[in-house]
Amino acid sequence: MDITKSSHSEDHLQHQPPPSSSDGSTTTHHLLPPPGLTPAEFHQLNPLISELHSYQLQHNQCSSLLAQRIHAPLDTVWSIVRRFDKPQTYKHFIKSSHVSPSFTMSVGDTRDVNVISGLPAETSVERLDMLDDARHVTGFSVIGGEHRLRNYRSVTSVHEMESEGRNWTIVLESYVVDVPQGNSEEDTRLFADTVVRLNLQKLASVSETMARSHDDSLHSPVH
Repeated sequence: MDITKSSHSEDHLQHQPPPSSSDGSTTTHHLLPPPGLTPAEFHQLNPLISELHSYQLQHNQCSSLLAQRIHAPLDTVWSIVRRFDKPQTYKHFIKSSHVSPSFTMSVGDTRDVNVISGLPAETSVERLDMLDDARHVTGFSVIGGEHRLRNYRSVTSVHEMESEGRNWTIVLESYVVDVPQGNSEEDTRLFADTVVRLNLQKLASVSETMARSHDDSLHSPVH
């Protein structure tokens, strides 16, 4: 797979994706549970998948939906996910991220991301598309930089689950992206899925560590 960098500096997004990239097709993420979700979880989350993680695919685009179960409170997970200005907290391949002095964590704000060496990218300019603290949904699009993942748009939603007195959190992340010329749809999705999956796994690790530290501080004796 040759997803090598290019010098396109304005990769303006169109609205969206699924697994087939024919003209006018709509994603089918609501039809089958992604790996990591039980049938019961998928059934409960399905209306939100249809609402938040559905895309209309343009020609030569692909899309995917990934899920991550996290044994930490929703508020802990959301406190990490919502920080558009600090993606390096849980995103593996980001060397640094910078925002302007006027940054206010509002829709339309942008961040400049530097990618670690070894990836088929160097920089990425990303725009905050949505940030809903009440519903725990955020999304961004890639609008520039040196890479070949053009028209990349992502939505992440965080959901609290409960069953038989147990609570846990599910994070859903979907994306749509152009298939670079010379690459297959399958290779493009495999590459993007791998990056998103590793990020979600690190999100789980960071969130669970934060939750344990919080619990330990609550139960530690006061001297």
